[in-house]
Amino acid sequence: MLAYPQIDPVAISLGPLQIHWYGLMYLVGIGGAWLLASRRLHRFAPTWNKEKLSDLVFWCAMGVILGGRLGYVLFYDLPAYIANPLLILEVWKGGMSFHGGFIGVMLAAWWFGKRNNKTFFELMDFIAPLVPIGLGAGRIGNFINAELWGKATDVPWAMVFPTDPQQLARHPSQLYQFALEGVALFTILWFYSRKPRPTMAVSGMFAMCYGIFRFIVEFVRVPDAQLGYLAWGWLTMGQILSLPMIIGGMALIAYAYRRQAAQGAVQ
Repeated sequence: MLAYPQIDPVAISLGPLQIHWYGLMYLVGIGGAWLLASRRLHRFAPTWNKEKLSDLVFWCAMGVILGGRLGYVLFYDLPAYIANPLLILEVWKGGMSFHGGFIGVMLAAWWFGKRNNKTFFELMDFIAPLVPIGLGAGRIGNFINAELWGKATDVPWAMVFPTDPQQLARHPSQLYQFALEGVALFTILWFYSRKPRPTMAVSGMFAMCYGIFRFIVEFVRVPDAQLGYLAWGWLTMGQILSLPMIIGGMALIAYAYRRQAAQGAVQ
């Protein structure tokens, strides 16, 4: 068994002001996405400058934060937030939904594209390889907060988390998600998108791979206590929300290549 590193969730304290590692991870994700996007900007939109890119990143970040928070409220714990709406403001305690943030980014991309002469899928294909940076950073934030831990296990790398009332050795599922949703997904998308792909293919690859990775990790992650298992005694909310991503991602990839082949045949 490995010892949990006991990292203080508060990175900086300045009197009553506390800056949490969880919040800093969002800054890491947004900053990293901007830096990598600037490397590919000339290929995506030669007439855009870095100010235009900053606008895109800003609106997508708003989509992540607002969509992620509202998604958690709606998908995971609506009764608690109806009873105490002020809980919505306590973002430093966690409580963000990837699927809600994903919807928020899609809405931001649609809105931004309409105003900048880019289609929805052109923007989503450009954004998709950047998203794993934020996902990976967010999972490190979950690990530091000692939240979203896994099921009890006897694997050699199991950990006892200080927030676990049972103090059992558990899967460090946050680190599994960091490895899959962050490192593996970034590697797949970064190299896949380096070559020209038909529109929608990169978006489809992101949706499919994320959905698969999330679905797998949910088998060793403890579901939210207020929800538990929702279907057949083993499906979690995370898995239910990931299934449409897997199916939709596969459909987008198939459609993108079929459409490219059809256009080539016509030419």
